Amino acid sequence: MIEYLWAALREFFSELAWGFDPLRDTLDIVLVAFGVYWLLLLIRGTRAVQILIGLMILAGTSLASQAFGLGTLQWILDNFVGSAVLIIIVLFQQDIRRALARVGRGVFRSVSPTETSQILEDVVRAAQALAKRRVGALIVLERETRLDDLIEAGASLDAAVSRDLLISLFLPLSPLHDGAAVIQDGRLTWAGCVLPLTLREKLPEGLGTRHRAAVGITEESDAVVVVVSEETSTISVVYGGEMVRDLDGPRLRETLREILSGGKLERPAAAAEALPPVQSAAPPVAPGTRPGV
Repeated sequence: MIEYLWAALREFFSELAWGFDPLRDTLDIVLVAFGVYWLLLLIRGTRAVQILIGLMILAGTSLASQAFGLGTLQWILDNFVGSAVLIIIVLFQQDIRRALARVGRGVFRSVSPTETSQILEDVVRAAQALAKRRVGALIVLERETRLDDLIEAGASLDAAVSRDLLISLFLPLSPLHDGAAVIQDGRLTWAGCVLPLTLREKLPEGLGTRHRAAVGITEESDAVVVVVSEETSTISVVYGGEMVRDLDGPRLRETLREILSGGKLERPAAAAEALPPVQSAAPPVAPGTRPGV
């Protein structure tokens, strides 16, 4: 094995030394490094990372089988890896679409602190108004983890976040009221979305499907979710699988600001309610279930 790797390294460096151009090859290396770095930023925090690790393990196994002369295993892996381009396109189709969309709107899009503060204020005011009317709502604020591959169905939007728009989405006569609204990159991008439900069997009394969806999405991402219950007209914040319940306007505003400050998951000043652990034996939720109360 060591002799094989040593021979491969010698062959690589001998080919590298022939026709070496410092300026051209340095530019080539910088461009490739930037492309790899941008790709890693793109898939960070998504399920694509696990798929990429799996492909890397298969590639390493293929090299090992070639070094140790494992003919059958090498033949199987060679035929599998030969279709790697098609496999990558199928597995990463969501990420490829997102990458092309980012190229079209700029690679390093950011939201200013002023815009963030205004968005939070609109979310707080909308939650207060909906709670007074006893109208249920589920508002998801995306953070570092992309949510595109975690949400299902829903209507694609690209609208500025406003109090009136959020209220209108969740009114009972709205066709999109029975689902979640998702805020990404400072824009309201989705409405009426289906979120993954938590597999926890026991939740505090009074929590329905809407709260289960809020816990579920925060278990799989670092998103922050604001939930308004239409049964109790209470406002809750869910993050990291934990829930802060019975918030009024000022406490909701303070909790959101503290969680979102610095871009890292932090505990709010209000005490988070401990939820029971996930039960691995819990049956999966039937697909297509929409968040309710």
